[in-house]
Amino acid sequence: MDFQLPYCFFFLLLLLLPFSSNGQAHSNISLGSALTAATDNLPWTSPSGEFAFGFQKVGDAGYLLAIWFNKIPERTIVWSANRNDLVQEGSRVQLTRDGELVLNDQSVSGGSGAAYAAMLDTGNFVVASQAGANLWQSFDEPTDTLLPTQNLNLGAQLIAPYLEKNYSDGRFTFILQTDGNLLLYTTRYPKTAVNYPYWSTQDSIGSGSRVVFNQSGYMYLVAKNGSMLNSVFSNPVSIQDFYLRATLDYDGVLRQYAYPKTASSSRRWPKAWTTLPNFIPSNICVVIRGPVGSGACGFNSYCMLGDDQKPRCKCPPGYTFFDPNDERKGCKRNFISQDCDHPSQEIDSFEIRDMLNTNFPYTDYDDFLSVDEDWCRQACLSDCYCAVATYNSGHCWKKTGPLSNGVTDPSIGDKALLKVRKGNWTAGSSAKKSDRSTLITTGSVLLGSSIFLIVLSLLGIYVFFTRWNQQKQKMVPQLHVMPEMNLQNFTCNELETATGGFKEELGRGAFGIVYRGALANEDKPLIAVKKLDKMAGEGDTEFNTEVKVIGRTNHKNLVQLVGFCNEGQNRLLVYEYMSSGSLSNYIFGYSRPSWHRRMQIAFGIARGLLYLHEECSSQIIHCDIKPQNILLDESLNARISDFGLAKLLKTDQSKTTTAIRGTKGYVAPEWFKNLPVTTKVDTYSFGILLLELVCCRKNFEINAMQEDQIVLADWACDCLKEGKLNLLVEEDEEAMEDMKRVERFVMVAIWCIQEEPSLRPGMKKVVQMLEGGVQVSVPPDPSSFISTI
Repeated sequence: MDFQLPYCFFFLLLLLLPFSSNGQAHSNISLGSALTAATDNLPWTSPSGEFAFGFQKVGDAGYLLAIWFNKIPERTIVWSANRNDLVQEGSRVQLTRDGELVLNDQSVSGGSGAAYAAMLDTGNFVVASQAGANLWQSFDEPTDTLLPTQNLNLGAQLIAPYLEKNYSDGRFTFILQTDGNLLLYTTRYPKTAVNYPYWSTQDSIGSGSRVVFNQSGYMYLVAKNGSMLNSVFSNPVSIQDFYLRATLDYDGVLRQYAYPKTASSSRRWPKAWTTLPNFIPSNICVVIRGPVGSGACGFNSYCMLGDDQKPRCKCPPGYTFFDPNDERKGCKRNFISQDCDHPSQEIDSFEIRDMLNTNFPYTDYDDFLSVDEDWCRQACLSDCYCAVATYNSGHCWKKTGPLSNGVTDPSIGDKALLKVRKGNWTAGSSAKKSDRSTLITTGSVLLGSSIFLIVLSLLGIYVFFTRWNQQKQKMVPQLHVMPEMNLQNFTCNELETATGGFKEELGRGAFGIVYRGALANEDKPLIAVKKLDKMAGEGDTEFNTEVKVIGRTNHKNLVQLVGFCNEGQNRLLVYEYMSSGSLSNYIFGYSRPSWHRRMQIAFGIARGLLYLHEECSSQIIHCDIKPQNILLDESLNARISDFGLAKLLKTDQSKTTTAIRGTKGYVAPEWFKNLPVTTKVDTYSFGILLLELVCCRKNFEINAMQEDQIVLADWACDCLKEGKLNLLVEEDEEAMEDMKRVERFVMVAIWCIQEEPSLRPGMKKVVQMLEGGVQVSVPPDPSSFISTI
């Protein structure tokens, strides 16, 4: 009996020892198990009880199937399956007999051949095989949070929640792109497609293959060879003493949090650190400055950091929030805008409200140098398009609404001059409601007493206008429409009348003269009529091709063809009128356009060329991209014009041969080598044009201050090689403050003007490089051939 007792005791200890698979203790969740969405339903917990999987109630909106920290009072959610589609009470999640996790009728996980599921102490929920291999895990499908031991692999992303307690997809995303660049993007909300990057590892760290969040609290980017590129977060925090998480918060800032495991029950999550300037945006209000989108806050609002270093969205004077419960939806104007028919009569009804250290980038449509602040104020007051002007050291920018990317910060030297209506004349009320009531009462009495006379008057007016309209229809030319293209087929007499006998000349080109005109419609829309010179040989073919193909194009960065005339030797093209003239006059005039406006124009031209090359029904090579052929509409958007020289490719062709086209200085070298011409000739011309936009000077200036500056392309290459790009923009304060982008634009331009066409990027890659979505490597020196043409 004494001999058997120790063995029994030892056997009992063996039974009590815990067993685990994959080095992680867990409690198996057997096939067929289920949870129901209810306030009293118990979740599936990890062995330590630190994490739980189940339903969390979100206010009165419904239930979220989620994973959360289970041992702290603030049940912080780290993963969810249905963030955009909450379920109602009584909904059910089940681990089916086939090993699939199903929420109501929707599959949450794969897991064919699964034997069980488990909630692990790492915060990872797994569906595993009998051998313990993970067939599916929540760590591979993160929402807005990473946990220690969790990696972010190529192509994976975190999407911020919309608000702190609204877990649906928000306005920001953290992505490790397939090219290895780790970025923070704004999104094209309500879609999750990326919009504009505001932080990237491309320049400071490099490209990697995965983001690692290790057990010591370090988060870093790993290269393809497995080496650590650099620490993204470098604060070591022990997971023995702290709960850790890294979360992309609803305000667009990626933060790491640490919660002491011995904390009191009332404690909230503190941040292990607030921000690191080189990695997490230290001031998101300032860094989001994209040309498209509302910025850190909504339209017509502005962003400023609070005492807790979190962004606060506020409305400018004269504006209020669309939704007081969601300040990021932006603001609405509380007053009636200025009357554009009589702007001078309305000046006294408006005033300027000053906002120090404030700017609304990318909404400017005009700017002026060497002016004082009073001049800037009056210029905005007298311009009905102007919603706000910003002023800084003699530079005045006029901006239109809706205002975007608004920011107030001590680092900003601009003063915003906001135009608001005086008094209480708002869009939703009058000055004196009692006066309105009196007027309504009096009017009602008068109308009631004269109703018979009013009816008779209306009948008389109806008869008069009916006969007048019939006579007018007889007078208005009947326009013929080409059905397959929705183009108007004008007669020569109609266009001669529309242009007043071809009097007002807008410009001249290689194939003809452009005149200003107005159609005979009721609203008399302005048009630009291109009168083609008499062409021999292939002239007829070129004209017919242009009408058929250009009539089918439709893009915001192309000038739209309205109609045509083809009567014998009279061949004319009718385009929509561009009120702001050509890019040539805009950037080579007396005043320098703002750096941000020039960037927007570059983006627009690149996107227009991308459409011509790859996205329209018939591939088009423009062959004459130059500032004179880029027109600006009333909002100063770039619109590519003059397709009269275009050579078209069929969809199964990639190149063509033709006579030399284009303009000296913008012509690609292959024209002179009798080589086949591809879309890369437009890429070359765009590269020259991009340098002109960056430097705001012509490609060839014989009167340049120094001999090595005469040819802009040569000078830009030398400046890049010598690390002196600041010389290209030294008189442009805005560009000097944005040298990273200046460098990127110059490198893109030099790639575009490579003598060998195969080295030049296509326009799709050019657009991606300009927008920062693709890394731009240092280009080789182009051939010196470019300085001799």
